[in-house]
Amino acid sequence: MKFIKNMQLFFALVVICILPIACTEASKHSFDSQLAMRYVVKLLSFGPRIPGSEGSQKTSEFIFNELSRNGWQVEFQEFSYDNVILRNIIARKNNNPPNKIIATHYDTRQISDQEKDSTLRVLPVPGANDGTSGTAVLLSIARNINENHSDVWIVFFDGEDQGNINLWEWSIGAKYFVDQLESYPQEAIIIDMIGDKDLNIYKEKFSTAELTGSIWEIAHDLGFNDNFIDSEKYALIDDHLPFVNQGIPASLIIDFDYPFWHTQEDTIDKLSAKSLDLIGQVLLEWLLDN
Repeated sequence: MKFIKNMQLFFALVVICILPIACTEASKHSFDSQLAMRYVVKLLSFGPRIPGSEGSQKTSEFIFNELSRNGWQVEFQEFSYDNVILRNIIARKNNNPPNKIIATHYDTRQISDQEKDSTLRVLPVPGANDGTSGTAVLLSIARNINENHSDVWIVFFDGEDQGNINLWEWSIGAKYFVDQLESYPQEAIIIDMIGDKDLNIYKEKFSTAELTGSIWEIAHDLGFNDNFIDSEKYALIDDHLPFVNQGIPASLIIDFDYPFWHTQEDTIDKLSAKSLDLIGQVLLEWLLDN
């Protein structure tokens, strides 16, 4: 197992060096996709990020330190669920209530229950795309947000991806976060599984239609029509639902046509710096120009 892990990290470094960075003339903001890929490598080095595990703790501390180093006020939001301590991570520029929230989950699923080989289903999912790609993008975006946009919060949820395991629910961290909010944001965007090479993002049916439409308009203005497909396809239980259920406009950006979902093949070689780049550009346009 050590040899396989080291080979994956070696391949990741090669990927970072050779993958092109997507650029469009319409983009007003610079997103560092190579930095995002380096974050992917670092996050995967912590191993499985099952809630309450050592890998989860190391990851949350790394996220905390990276955000703090880049001028954010960061706090752990810890809570207990089924006798396990979960930890959301909240970053803000000051103590003002949020106007916009961008969020993702950083936990990885503890079993690979979509594996065809039943002997592999007991293994934890590597989570390169599912849990890592979104985290890497938001860590990179954090460097672009300054005091002029102090009403933006960046949130990393624990416990999204453990549903239907030992009677756990989905999106535990997001639900707890929304339940604790003293002031609701005007809008929230959740990203999940946004790094795969063949990126096809459809409008999600439970998402707020007006907000989703504005995101797709931004993506199309940036030239990403092939990636942001202008039709609905899935209705998903994900971290946007706790927001929507409280009447907060929220939209989920996800590529659910990812063939390696909840399998052992969710590894870094399936990711693309180009995909991370276009998601980063869309989010920056939404955050900083709308």
